[in-house]
Formats: sequence, C-alpha cells, structure tokens
Amino acid sequence: MAAVPAVRPNPRLAAASWLAAPATRQVLEAIEAAGFGARVVGGSVRNTLLGEPVSDIDIATNAPPQDVIALFARAGLKTIPTGLAHGTVTVISLGVPYEVTTLRRDVATDGRRATVAFTDDWSADAARRDFTINALYCDKAGVLFDPEGGLDDIEHRRIRFIGNAHARIREDYLRILRFFRFSAQYAGGHLDAAGLGACLDERAGLKQLSAERIHNEIMKLLVAADAAAVVAVMAEHGLLGDLLGGAVDVRALDRLSQLSARHAGDRVYTAAGEAVLRLAALIAREPNEIKALKARLRLSNADADRVAAARKATSAIDAAS
Repeated sequence: MAAVPAVRPNPRLAAASWLAAPATRQVLEAIEAAGFGARVVGGSVRNTLLGEPVSDIDIATNAPPQDVIALFARAGLKTIPTGLAHGTVTVISLGVPYEVTTLRRDVATDGRRATVAFTDDWSADAARRDFTINALYCDKAGVLFDPEGGLDDIEHRRIRFIGNAHARIREDYLRILRFFRFSAQYAGGHLDAAGLGACLDERAGLKQLSAERIHNEIMKLLVAADAAAVVAVMAEHGLLGDLLGGAVDVRALDRLSQLSARHAGDRVYTAAGEAVLRLAALIAREPNEIKALKARLRLSNADADRVAAARKATSAIDAAS
C-alpha cells in the first residue's frame, strides 16, 4: 500500500496572493464543483515556500482530460487542448492562462520523452517528477501535500532527486542539467552528493538531447544566483567542455557574476541578455570556437554576434591592461 502523503496547513501558501486571485479560484472551484480534486503543483508552490517570485501556476487534477474540457465548458471557460496526449489542457480564466494536467504515471521512457497513463493516484503522479521540491501540491485553502519530503528539502535548500537518482535521470537526461541549474538557483550552489554522482555516471545520455533543449537549460543556468560555483564543478568534471565543445573560462564567469551582483540595480538589459554575456565570458575566444558553439547550441544569429562582439571587446581590454 502506498504511503499516505504528508498533509499540513501552510501559512505562506494560505496567504499567497496568486492562490487568492479570482482567476485561480475560478479554475480550482470549477474542477471541484464537477466532483474532482484540484491542487496547484510545482513551481508556484515551491517558489512561494522559498520566498521566490511566482510566474506560471500549474494545476493537477484527477479528472480525465476530456472531463476537464467538459467541466470548463459548463463553467463558461475557454480551453485549449495544448497537450492532450500528456493530459494537459490550458484554460483561460479572467484572461489568465492556467495549465491543468491530469495525474499521470509513466508507462515507458526513452531518456527524452515519456509515454504516460492517466491515474487518480496523487502519490504516483508525484513519484514520476524529478526533484522532491517539485512534487509539492496545495489545495485552494493553502493545505500542503508533500508525498516526497520536499518541504524538508526546501527548508534545507537542498536539491534531491525523487527515489533512485539514476532511474529519474534515465527517464529524461535533461534532468542532469536541471539538477545543476536548480542547485545554482535554489540551493546556494550546493550539490547533493548522490545527485552529483548519478549525473556524472549518466552523462553519456546527454548525447540523446536536442541542441535546443540543452541551449535552454544552459542559458537558464548561467543567470542563476550561484551559477559560477556550479559551473566550476561541471567544468572540473569535464561536463561543461562536453556540452560547449571547447575550453571554458570559469574565472571570467565568476568575475562577471560578481560584477552583475554589485550592479544589479543599475542593469537595463534583460535576463536573456545577461545569459549571452555570461556565455561570452565562459567560452574560449577564438572565432572558430564561437562558430562551433553556435552550431552546437543552435544560437540565433543575433546571439552569436553578441557573443563574438563581447569576446572581441574582452580581448581588446586584456591586451590594453
């Protein structure tokens, strides 16, 4: 018999403005009025408990996808079948989009994507997620459901794979990069030993990933709060060279990160622009290296030009100093 998920009222969640928002309430109450369960899951719950900003709000339900569409139609809410094969429907409530996904369990995985079956088991849905801090749910009253011990990991600022780390990674090898990115973003740069060991053991699986998926995670990692510390570990183990295809300059990234932190209030460029600057600081300076990186990460022409210009300016500064 499956363990009963930990359930506890949480003051932070109960007081969250996004949970009290009429648009959110309308979605949750429409599902419940049809006799199904509805809980907010993942990033919005995690970030609220961490004191971080909340953007998207994802909702899990035990209602099958076709029932989700029907119940929102009865409630007068527009739906978009954005991912029916994986149980996801986007609903528009008071102009705000919400992704509503039916509880799932994995039937088969190949390291890039999963074949899923729908379920009404909340614990099974939690067990297929990547990290404990992403397997946290809350209802409309702010009651926290914690089937994988994520709250304790949040309190200790710890990124930990759910269950067997090797198994979680083999389900989707992108989780290797997500482990490093989440550790830089939420764990102060600390890397869970078991998670790090599994990532290094399973690194060959990164070759299965598309350049676009790798690019997306790398750029998010580079702008994380403690990116330099995590990137240094990745470089030490050769992971970064494998991903970027050449030598890296971790010290330059560290210097730029410190400068950015000191002048955070003065910056006028976007997070995407900051990521490009940090990528430029990190990679080798030869033009051929930049061309290879563009192909490897599928950089846009504009971003590749920015990287090249930034490296050229850095070389001129170094020569003059």
